[in-house]
Amino acid sequence: MTRRLHPLVLLLLPAALAVPVGARPAVSIAAPLAQAAPPPSELATLIQAHYGQVASFTADFTHAYKGGLLPQVSVERGQVKIKKPGRMRWVYQPPDPKEIVADGRMLYSYIKADRVCYVSDIPQGDQASTAILFLSGKGDLARDFTPSAAPAAPGEWRLTLTPHKKQQDFTELMIGVEPTTLKMRTLETRDADGGVSTFTFTNLRENAPLSDKDFLFSIPKGVDVIR
Repeated sequence: MTRRLHPLVLLLLPAALAVPVGARPAVSIAAPLAQAAPPPSELATLIQAHYGQVASFTADFTHAYKGGLLPQVSVERGQVKIKKPGRMRWVYQPPDPKEIVADGRMLYSYIKADRVCYVSDIPQGDQASTAILFLSGKGDLARDFTPSAAPAAPGEWRLTLTPHKKQQDFTELMIGVEPTTLKMRTLETRDADGGVSTFTFTNLRENAPLSDKDFLFSIPKGVDVIR
């Protein structure tokens, strides 16, 4: 399980909502939207505009991973909290508990079963990936990705996004949103080895009241710390 944990890929979720309020011209999404999804570039603009107004959210998630070479699918569940800029907390439930926390400056990946905690700075400047740029509020779906239509799914508008800049942890991602609210329901990434990581979200609350203290992390005593 631990080999499948890619913290930078997890940053793609706050990436999808990390554009500061007012960063883009207003796009009206209040009226009910047609059942047919708009063209990819228009859908990317709608999603960008919606999440420009979202400062935080909480959700339950299901994380399914299928390796590119192995047919097995692993499924894990947990809760996530996001607050921009730069804060997230993913808590995976047993039987394989783990916790991934970004406090705005540092990224912690604690694997309880292995008694190990990986610690790194969140990259800045030219070292930052597309995901990190979004987490810091500097990303743009239209600028940093090429949008294209994704295979349809019941009750979702889906958009495939291919990064303009080569990324270490993924080759493309897919975002699925509710047509009438644009709330995120699915986030899927593909890596260079053909592995597919799919997050499905339920009980999602946008602009949930969260404190910076919700993203503090203390490394448990007695664990190996790898920097």
